[in-house]
Amino acid sequence: MPLQFPFSAVVGSDDMALALVLTTISPEVGGVLVRGEKGTAKSTIVRALAAVLPPIDVVAGDRFSTDPRDRSPLSPDGPFTADAPTETRAVRLVELPVGATEDRVLGSLHLERALSEGKAEYEPGLLARAHRGILYVDEVNLLHDHLVDLLLDAAAMGRSTVERDGVSVEHAARFVLVGTMNPEEGELRPQLLDRFGLTVEVAAPRDPAQRVDVVRRRMAFDADPETFAASYADAERDLTARIRAAQERVAHVVLSDAALLKIAEVCAAFEVDGMRADLVTARTAVAHAAWRGRSRVVLDDIRAAARLALPHRRRRNPFDAPGLDEDLLDRVLGDEEPDPDPPEGTDGRDGEPDRGPDGDGADPGTSDGPAAPTTGPHDGQDGGSLDGQDDGGADGAEDRDASDDAAAPPHDAAPQPGDRPGDQPGSPGDGGEQPPGTVAASGDPYRTRLFTVRGTGAGEAGKRSRAVTESGRRTGSRRSLGGSDTAGSLHLAETVRAAAPHQVARGRRSGSLRFRADDLRVATREGQESNLVLFCVDASGSMAARRRMEQVKTAILSLLLDAYRRRDKVGLVTFRGHGAELALPPTRSVDIAATRLQDLPAGGRTPLAEGLLRAAEVLRLERVRDPRRRPLLVVVTDGRATSGPDAVARSRQVAAHLAEAGTAALVVDCESGAMRLGLAGVLAEHLRAEHVPVSEVSADRLTALVQDHVRPTGGPTGAPTTEGAA
Repeated sequence: MPLQFPFSAVVGSDDMALALVLTTISPEVGGVLVRGEKGTAKSTIVRALAAVLPPIDVVAGDRFSTDPRDRSPLSPDGPFTADAPTETRAVRLVELPVGATEDRVLGSLHLERALSEGKAEYEPGLLARAHRGILYVDEVNLLHDHLVDLLLDAAAMGRSTVERDGVSVEHAARFVLVGTMNPEEGELRPQLLDRFGLTVEVAAPRDPAQRVDVVRRRMAFDADPETFAASYADAERDLTARIRAAQERVAHVVLSDAALLKIAEVCAAFEVDGMRADLVTARTAVAHAAWRGRSRVVLDDIRAAARLALPHRRRRNPFDAPGLDEDLLDRVLGDEEPDPDPPEGTDGRDGEPDRGPDGDGADPGTSDGPAAPTTGPHDGQDGGSLDGQDDGGADGAEDRDASDDAAAPPHDAAPQPGDRPGDQPGSPGDGGEQPPGTVAASGDPYRTRLFTVRGTGAGEAGKRSRAVTESGRRTGSRRSLGGSDTAGSLHLAETVRAAAPHQVARGRRSGSLRFRADDLRVATREGQESNLVLFCVDASGSMAARRRMEQVKTAILSLLLDAYRRRDKVGLVTFRGHGAELALPPTRSVDIAATRLQDLPAGGRTPLAEGLLRAAEVLRLERVRDPRRRPLLVVVTDGRATSGPDAVARSRQVAAHLAEAGTAALVVDCESGAMRLGLAGVLAEHLRAEHVPVSEVSADRLTALVQDHVRPTGGPTGAPTTEGAA
């Protein structure tokens, strides 16, 4: 097994290192979600963590890592006698691939035994292997939602229950769940985000000296891993000893009523939803006190816990920036310690004797407890303390936001000669057209209608269009292709039915059935898939009226929010002046798309054909990169085409080409007023697309339209053809 980069040799990432250590001290904290840009050592530090954790004792030969001290072990391999042999082994780091199936995670029927011996025997999955260890999911935001639900439920309950394929098993599954993700590739749903106990933001160091240190250490490790690891061996052993001491101390740390009240005040001040934030903050504060060698929780512990447990719980929608107002945190906490001196001979809990690690009832506010061993040359996690008392967490988010703004594509704001009078900027008064390059704000997003791709696809699971997926209702079976094709989808009844007619020819006289590989059948299931929603937005002068552009941006923002909820990828093409540009390549990050949209100016000619051509090229490339994901092209325009010779004819020709290619499309008509030309409707006909006025994108508007078309007696006179509201 190759050597891992030492945990104590990683430069920076102090908050991440602290969060990982605290959740291993107290697994009840609920795991860690690490958000950060690419190349910030997220995976490196997670994989290095297992090497510094104290080894554990397990019952020898047990597949479920049962603790010998557990009086009621939840293991299918049990029961165990009091003198059962034990063994000591290192803590496991189990990595869950993004493409794993549900059976691989939970475990399922042992296929070989079932087919050869006719026995229904359980084969453990990754949750069983991760018990009392670390379960690591890289790119957790790309994991299917139902798998994330399984992981978080198991982490919260401490056990896994399997009821499938004739198997009924329950086993212990207490592990530290660690997920890493790049926000540019999409966000987790808020309800899933809340289930992670702690969240940290990581970013590459901005200090040149630190960056030099990162490169120097990495090059030294790559050149001679053994020598480099040996130079940090003492720091690794000290860190292991400190974690072991904290794990033994955490059960005796005092969390007073005053400290709990302070935690409640902090959670209330930040207006977090539910009570999970209070519980996680309290557990994290206790773990932090144990890590710092204290016998009771003090303000510093609550502050450190709040910085890790609250930022991600303040988000109301994916467009809210994560983070925590540390000035507000300091104001709520104040300077007065929450735990006054307890009566002599007690620890402040109803007169019980002091159970602190020192047993001396010392005032925690005046001492950090026993001196803690260092973890490396810099007394902590590479250039900083593992206690995380500096302000590094907020800087990463600010740096990322600044880089996002800087990366916003430039727009040509100059007016184009020869523009139509309707495309020229008018008076900047209310409702009039704005000067070229003017940026209009959007309103609050609303619930939109559901727009889908026709037919049945076979893409990644999502919540938009109908598709054959790995989850959903079972609709039939098909012959297995072999290899991993049987995982998680064996159709046992159809497999038996396929093998039954051949038993005599295979020489079966009695006993179990005789199977061959070509007998295997896997279930086919119908569910919903996610799609690529590509917005092609008209940003020309005819769209520059303040109220119109505000309405358009609000509609697109609402559709983006809908795409986020349905797990779609999104992209943004804009056209104005004499050309079109890809403002945002297809991505899962709808918050970046929202940022690009808010910064979108308007003005100039209307190169509709160029916009459609650019969209067609993006779709062609994406079809090569991700052939299973079906696209939905959303053209947001008033239908005008004013750039270049034969602009109208060219735009309709390109639209017809897209239609011939089978591109599913939607035209959002932005034309308003009494003198409508109906050009967007004509464009929709050439695209063979659904035509929807921008005012009817809202699901509430659709409901009102349907009610207007229903007779008083309840008989319909005709309703819009749509698949319903979101």
